[in-house]
Amino acid sequence: MFAIILRRLIYAIPIALGVSVVCFSLVYLAPGDPLQTILPADASADTIAFIKHEYGFDRPIPVQFFFWLTRVLQGDFGMSIATRRPVVDEVLGSLSNTAVLATIAVPLAFLIGYSLGVIAGCFPGGWLDKLVTGSAVMGVSLPNYWVGIVLVIIFSVEMMALPATGMGPNGSTAFSLFRWADLQYLILPAITLALVPVGILARSTRASLAEIRNQDFVTTLRAKGLGEGAIVRHMLKNAMPPVLAVMGLQFGYLMGGSILVETVFTWPGSGFVLSKAIINRDIPVLQGSILMLAMIFVATNLVVDLLQAAIDPRIRRA
Repeated sequence: MFAIILRRLIYAIPIALGVSVVCFSLVYLAPGDPLQTILPADASADTIAFIKHEYGFDRPIPVQFFFWLTRVLQGDFGMSIATRRPVVDEVLGSLSNTAVLATIAVPLAFLIGYSLGVIAGCFPGGWLDKLVTGSAVMGVSLPNYWVGIVLVIIFSVEMMALPATGMGPNGSTAFSLFRWADLQYLILPAITLALVPVGILARSTRASLAEIRNQDFVTTLRAKGLGEGAIVRHMLKNAMPPVLAVMGLQFGYLMGGSILVETVFTWPGSGFVLSKAIINRDIPVLQGSILMLAMIFVATNLVVDLLQAAIDPRIRRA
């Protein structure tokens, strides 16, 4: 097992380096001047040259990447062009807010999606299977931002039962999961964000169980007289590795936050900060946010790989 952990860690290094290259370079493909938000309209050529030199935008991109990566490895992501605050403070603050949202959305999506997939997989071809499959397809197909708007109209405008936007009363960001005054702001965005992962996980679990149900070892277990409950337990264990892979991807999606969902609910998470950075062409914040979110994906996939190896001995022998 130690060799598997070491091998996965070694594999993660070039992936992380490649991700950093992509995160740094792609933001330069978008049109517009990143300094337009801080330069006055009548700025002189000398002023523009001075500001570009201060932010390092006058250097060749490979040189900029080298100095940027050097600073990042030291924990310095630079300064935000729009707010003049350290990018680390901007990004970590938004990630902590997204983590609060994911605290509800992740268990909700995984529990409901996995349970629905197990139900559909245990009764293939039946009305439960058709109901779950149809609901999963509908959940994946509906745009989550549209669902969020509909939920706001129903529960906030018509019923006036839940708040529509924000993270707390009077714009407060001092959130607590143990205060109803704060928790009610979390309900609608968490449900909206969990909608797509529920559908994806339900379909993946159902497909994995349906495939395993037709394998020879299930027929052998039935021939030996094993009860249906014990057979289902064996099927669930064998279906878990591919389901874990889907869970890992969806966890990264939920931790990354949906730009549109967080914008609809004005939730100050990573997606909301990314949307503002895109609008303001705030390159340091864009690079820092994308890199940290990408590292979350890399770390999540690393953990999933190790969990799969712990569950399935065939993976350890591969």
